[in-house]
Amino acid sequence: MQASHDLEYGYVSIVDVPFEEAGLKSEGFGVLCKIDIQAKLKEKLGVEFPRYVILGACNPPLAYQALQQEIDLGLLLPCNAVVYERDGRVFAGAVDAAKMLSIVGNPAMEPMAKDVNQRLRRAVDSIARAASA
Repeated sequence: MQASHDLEYGYVSIVDVPFEEAGLKSEGFGVLCKIDIQAKLKEKLGVEFPRYVILGACNPPLAYQALQQEIDLGLLLPCNAVVYERDGRVFAGAVDAAKMLSIVGNPAMEPMAKDVNQRLRRAVDSIARAASA
């Protein structure tokens, strides 16, 4: 399996750090919310599922700038990221913000969307680099 891969809707990388240590700690992102999918599926459906969390990531200065241009953009915020286990490996990934924000149809937002996307990708990559250091 390759170390990272692009999806039509995001970017995922094997991070080789303990599950608890994987998260977006760089590029100015904070986690606004954390959804524990494993726990929710167990609680609601009684099924077993590997560890899997969805993180609502936000870079406050960029969110503020974006909301000033498009007040309804909150429908697409925060940017989702994931950390999960599969086949004994830990993965981290983030949504492709440029593609997600392209549906807004506001050309003035394109540079910001690309910036957010690059930052999210670097944040995921920084987890992988930290693991190999």
